[in-house]
Amino acid sequence: MTRFLCIVSLVLCASGASAQQPGHDACARDVTRFCRAVMNNGDGAVLACLKEHRARLSKACDKVLTEHGQ
Repeated sequence: MTRFLCIVSLVLCASGASAQQPGHDACARDVTRFCRAVMNNGDGAVLACLKEHRARLSKACDKVLTEHGQ
């Protein structure tokens, strides 16, 4: 979970947004639900997993990814 939060922070920081914005944790539940098996494989693996499960993600997580070019 820590790695996932790190990737969300990186995505938000890369876009110039603060990691403290609402939506920072928008994908936490989706990562736990769909990507638990790859959480220790690095940020890229978690992001790839989220993209793989895009159709099943929460609206909030999908919105965060879309807003940050993912």
